[in-house]
Amino acid sequence: MGKKVDLAWARQFGNLELLARQLVEGFITGLHRSPYHGFSVEFAEHVLYNPGESTRHINWKVFAKTDRLYTKRYEEETNLRCQILLDVSPSMYLPKPNQEKLTFSILASAAIMHMLSKQRDAVGLSTFADGVISQSQTRSISGHVHKLILQLEKIMQEPISASRSSVPEVIDQLAESFHRRSLVVIFSDLFSDADPEKLFSALAHLRHNKHEVLLFHVMDYRQEVEFEFRNKPYIFVDAETSEQVKLHPTDIQESYREAMHKQNQAIRLRCGQMKIDYVEANTNMDFSQILMNFMTKRSRMV
Repeated sequence: MGKKVDLAWARQFGNLELLARQLVEGFITGLHRSPYHGFSVEFAEHVLYNPGESTRHINWKVFAKTDRLYTKRYEEETNLRCQILLDVSPSMYLPKPNQEKLTFSILASAAIMHMLSKQRDAVGLSTFADGVISQSQTRSISGHVHKLILQLEKIMQEPISASRSSVPEVIDQLAESFHRRSLVVIFSDLFSDADPEKLFSALAHLRHNKHEVLLFHVMDYRQEVEFEFRNKPYIFVDAETSEQVKLHPTDIQESYREAMHKQNQAIRLRCGQMKIDYVEANTNMDFSQILMNFMTKRSRMV
């Protein structure tokens, strides 16, 4: 179901909207071949018919294909609002040269936007680093989604000049700006100098304001979690502070892995306690896994 995407190729493709559509269509085709029949292509335009309802809006063509009764769903029946928060801080532009974490997050965001557009759900996009860089309106019309995807395409091709990330402060700020209950989808590597408790406090702020939260913790697992490098000395440069450290990877690999796994497990645990869906998003993940996590979260709200 679905497929992995060559991120270097995706950056050169030049049409993010078309690529997002292909990702979603591949995902939906995969669903038809999987046990998840409840998330079929018809979910975008229809809902299952409930006995006793009017048969006026039953789609008989869909019934002929699926042997299931679906009724057409109209825009006024959909009230989901989705806010996508995209981290564009310097660390998201790694690993180079393909800026894999940011490219991965942009592709996933665009695919989710396309899916929301098919379902006539409202979507907004906020980009951030040390502060909020941009924040769009939250709308459901297709022209709005088209503009957001063009914005994402521009970010992928033209890096944003930003300083270090301030994830907790940004989430706190945005939590106050979302005035209606929303599904908040966050793409970030969560690298920040702030006390981890500040991050948990900010996420709790979203939950306190009645928002549902889906957190994609975007990482390059090979380098950032497993610390796999060639057996030679390196000079490691902090992408946000430019601080340099010279060391041999094998000298600290074991302790580094242990620290990273412990940190990620702590984030997962705290998110679970707050009923926040936490996903360790490896940049080598199949995009269908991202879309399935999104659809599962969305289905709980409608």
